[in-house]
Amino acid sequence: MTDLEELLTRAQLLLPWLRNEIVAMVQPWRLVQLALIALLALAAWGIGRWAHPRMDAWMRARSLTPPAARALVLVRDRLGLIAFAALAWAAAVGMAEVTWPSRSHIVGLAAQLAAVWAAVGIVVRLIRNPLLRRAARWGGLIFATALVLGQAGALLETLDGIAFTVAERRVSALTAARGLLALIGLIWLARWALAVLRRRLAGVEEISPSMRVLTEKVAGFAIFLAAAAAALNVAGFDLTSLAVFSGAIGLGIGFGLQKVVSNLVSGVILLVDKSIKPGDVISLGETFGWISGLNARYVSVVTRDGREYLIPNEDLITGQVVNWSYSSELVRLDVTFGVAYASDPHAVRRIAVEAAEAVERVSHDPTPVCHVTAFGDSSVDFVLRFWIHDPAKGLTNVRGAVFLALWDAFQANGIEIPFPQRDVRIVETPGRRASPAPD
Repeated sequence: MTDLEELLTRAQLLLPWLRNEIVAMVQPWRLVQLALIALLALAAWGIGRWAHPRMDAWMRARSLTPPAARALVLVRDRLGLIAFAALAWAAAVGMAEVTWPSRSHIVGLAAQLAAVWAAVGIVVRLIRNPLLRRAARWGGLIFATALVLGQAGALLETLDGIAFTVAERRVSALTAARGLLALIGLIWLARWALAVLRRRLAGVEEISPSMRVLTEKVAGFAIFLAAAAAALNVAGFDLTSLAVFSGAIGLGIGFGLQKVVSNLVSGVILLVDKSIKPGDVISLGETFGWISGLNARYVSVVTRDGREYLIPNEDLITGQVVNWSYSSELVRLDVTFGVAYASDPHAVRRIAVEAAEAVERVSHDPTPVCHVTAFGDSSVDFVLRFWIHDPAKGLTNVRGAVFLALWDAFQANGIEIPFPQRDVRIVETPGRRASPAPD
């Protein structure tokens, strides 16, 4: 018998059960229960509409933690269903006390269905992926409904009957659903474990930022790989049979994904040798900024103008990188200028140092220094050297502040900043007559 014929046979077996249920529904007490369920649903809808804004106001009036706020929002969005479950339970218990228990059976089933539907709706919200959340919601609702109605066994047999063969291995819908459910649960556990590990590492001051990032990346990869392997094992796949497949993937990576693998390996090297780390100020070519994050394939560098450059890890390994804060955040900057020959160079040096010291970001330890560098064509040339401790705040802005301080100081002390001036004189050669003007 083929799988299709077996599925049709099972469907034919369900038809008598459906016919009996439909016939039983027209009995008087069952009609009364259905009418009562409709009234309870209408009352629960009204309770939900009335309680929703009041619960919103109650939540806004309190300082709730994010987990508590999310939990209350999930309850608030299902107030009507929760109210119906409570009313139906109360009605079923009351009817069982005053009459036969069988005459409140449908009301009890409605209460159980409402309760499990509300629980499924709350639990699946823990899944962040929209596609997985939607699949888990519908799968959970179908299985919970079948479980309450006593048809879980028939549902599992039907799902097991829907099967196909892959590489001489029978894969059924039940196996796929079991593997998917295990994958969703294990991924959630993996995320929770990784978040706990990240919080623990953040509290260990002995671990450098680069090693902390490396530990998080390696642990995350290992945790999610273990989760995927466990889900495949639950689904019934033999992991040893994937050896050939993984070897083919490795060969394809070696030939076709060389750049990707190179960036991944370079990222591990950067994390291990601690040459750069989050918060460092670097310059690579025309890019100057501070590192905001180290990722598996690239490094995120934020510049002073707010742009974020994603630089491949390989470029940082093979290229020349200036790390302004590698061993120390103390950075020296130079400003060159010239003054007129009529100025006293000793006074110029003193005034330039005092002007630089007046700038807020300029360090006083070590103090700025000023030296004569050359006697130019029209000026005495100087270089003013000063240090800063915060290169992440920018270099051009502090240079500009020092230039403005020099300008103000020179203006106050009568020191002239020269600029080239040239006089052009036309000398007539003696004995040479000018050419006659044309007619």
